[in-house]
Amino acid sequence: MAASDRIRRFFRTEQGIGMLLVSPTALYALLLLAVPLIAIFVISFWTQTGVRDFDTGFTLANYKEALTDPLYRQLMLRSLMVSGLVTLITVVLAFPIAYFVSFGVKPEHKSLWIFLITIPFWTSYLIRVFLWKVILGYNGVLNSGLKLVGLIDEPLSFILYNVNAVIITLAHAYAPFAILPIFVALEKIDRSLLEASRDLGESRTMTFLRVTLPLAAPGVVAAVLIVFIPTIGDYVTPRLVGGPGGLMIANMIQTQFLRLNNAPLGATLAVLAMLIVAVIAVAFLLLGNRAAGGKAGGKKGARK
Repeated sequence: MAASDRIRRFFRTEQGIGMLLVSPTALYALLLLAVPLIAIFVISFWTQTGVRDFDTGFTLANYKEALTDPLYRQLMLRSLMVSGLVTLITVVLAFPIAYFVSFGVKPEHKSLWIFLITIPFWTSYLIRVFLWKVILGYNGVLNSGLKLVGLIDEPLSFILYNVNAVIITLAHAYAPFAILPIFVALEKIDRSLLEASRDLGESRTMTFLRVTLPLAAPGVVAAVLIVFIPTIGDYVTPRLVGGPGGLMIANMIQTQFLRLNNAPLGATLAVLAMLIVAVIAVAFLLLGNRAAGGKAGGKKGARK
């Protein structure tokens, strides 16, 4: 049988048809995602010699500078700290909301609540950041309100143009991204398992800790990844509300590429940031898989 005939037969099978359907999307993702990432990785081993000129000889000088310079270490640690706090605050506040919508709202009203949760997506991200500048400003809404009720005499100066403002703004911006995956995980929980736990004498608190929370763990892990990964690379919010003390590693990457004309060092910082995020993401995925394994084991035990 000729090779062309085998190819035609293959693409008539279910697997071949599936590959044909997926291939345009895969090619699109390859061109727009994989190729730029490979280019960034390659450039990180070059040296900038002019405005548009590179020395393409292999060198580790950029990685040595990125790992030894205290400024870059400080920015990376600050980015990890800000992203970690934003993720923690967002997920902790999102879980009660998702739990209420899943367990406390009538089924016919849940779509309305999800609709209300997604309202922030209707406005531009930049508009929301600027609104937080208005709220947190020296003479902004928050300070004016606190002065009006007599809680403060002088405006608070530590809530804008610093790390605190970045954390507050990012936590608000990414709240829906944390609520929705947790809600989906809670909706998948078999309510009969909760009833069985109560029938066996467990209190509501222990039922939540031993049944609901473990079963919702995959949604929590998904929320953590969805919030943590983009926030560590955010440069718009730190630039607008962070001030000099709130800048993150993404701002330095932007500066290296656009202002200092040192694309290889900017690419090196980007590669290191991606590696750190990848390690943390893999760790959370392993936790999610472990939780999923425990959930499966718990269901098998319940069936027995």
